[in-house]
Amino acid sequence: MRILVVEDEKNIAEYLKKGLQESGYVVDTVFDGEEAVYMASIYEYDLILLDVMIPKLDGVGVIKELRKNKNSSYVIMVTAKDKIEDRVKGLDAGADDYITKPFAFAELLARIRAVLRRGSDDKENILKVKNLEMDLVKREVKREGKLIELTSREFSLLEYFLRNKNMVLTRIMISERVWDIDFITETNVVDVYINHLRKKIDNNFKDKLIHTIRGVGYILKD
Repeated sequence: MRILVVEDEKNIAEYLKKGLQESGYVVDTVFDGEEAVYMASIYEYDLILLDVMIPKLDGVGVIKELRKNKNSSYVIMVTAKDKIEDRVKGLDAGADDYITKPFAFAELLARIRAVLRRGSDDKENILKVKNLEMDLVKREVKREGKLIELTSREFSLLEYFLRNKNMVLTRIMISERVWDIDFITETNVVDVYINHLRKKIDNNFKDKLIHTIRGVGYILKD
């Protein structure tokens, strides 16, 4: 799942990004409201973590723009303001939840899971290919009904394949999307992780899902 963090304090933004990535989410960060509206217009985010006091366009203004543009991403507002009227203002604008600083990161993760569960009956939260199924809310992967244990990075990698099944993905595309880094030709980190993933989702099953396109990259076929 992809999350947009909107926070003008860069050290806090990096802290949130690092923690969310370690929890298996793909994360983008922006530092002002106008950039948040722009990013939300060109990318599909499952959830937006939005600080209220940000430059150019405040958090409430961002939400109003998102909803005016028919953007349906879930929004959790993050702010130091804890007055009831401030919370009501954000929720009335279209936020789905509200958390005040300072907060425990575990609480933030719990709130994210709770908000995402609200749409757990939607088909978009279940990704499938053949007899493999990924539940994005429960963060579970099953093949032939058997639970497969994946690391956070393996989960993100498989999610990227599932969202782009039957499409050839280059190593550059994978490294930028799953690791959020520029691809370095000397490293084989992408190949290593794909090998780990194959062992878990392919090795004990007749039909292989991930295929190598020599000299290009990989493809997950249904």
